[in-house]
Amino acid sequence: MRSIVVLISGGGSNLQAIIDHIKAEKLDVRISLVLSNREDAYGLKRAEKAGIPTAIIDHTQFESRELFDQAMAKEIDRYNPELIVMAGFMRILSHGFAEHYAGKMINIHPALLPAYKGLHTHRRALADKAVHHGATVHFVTPELDSGASIVQGKVPVLAGDNEESLQSRVHRIEHVIYPTVVEWFAKDRLAYLDGQAYLDDKPLNQPVIIEQASDQH
Repeated sequence: MRSIVVLISGGGSNLQAIIDHIKAEKLDVRISLVLSNREDAYGLKRAEKAGIPTAIIDHTQFESRELFDQAMAKEIDRYNPELIVMAGFMRILSHGFAEHYAGKMINIHPALLPAYKGLHTHRRALADKAVHHGATVHFVTPELDSGASIVQGKVPVLAGDNEESLQSRVHRIEHVIYPTVVEWFAKDRLAYLDGQAYLDDKPLNQPVIIEQASDQH
């Protein structure tokens, strides 16, 4: 069984989606550790309820991003995970940390990359009157939100949407696509080589698209 470590900073809804898939025997991985940079992250309670070991490393206690990341890596490497899953981890990673886990770390970003890198993605999509929005699962590289994309979950932007309603719809598709990617990893279907994502030994020149029907509210 493959071992993963999940990094969180907040509510941990994507962590819960992965936990639920494991409990339902849809996903054959073991979450060896849930690590948070915030002691008040609700995702820690989700992990504890599921009997998963947790750790808190407070980034405010370190003089530099590099020292914080070194402390994180030391804790993560105790568990020797085969995959690092960033699930709402709200810290920009140092170059050294990203390189240390190159090809072994994935992130989910609430936008259809390369559109809307960074923060406030839902607000920006609404301001642009985008027809579609969504989320992207991608490999992590030192450049923010720029690693090879694996899957995109696509949702419609509906008339009357605000940030909250659009975010809710994006969350629902996130909870589908993130466990899907972890499942591909667990079944040895997913690989990363020289900056390129591969699925079933074929290069993913474009991410796999999973679309939510427009009548789903």
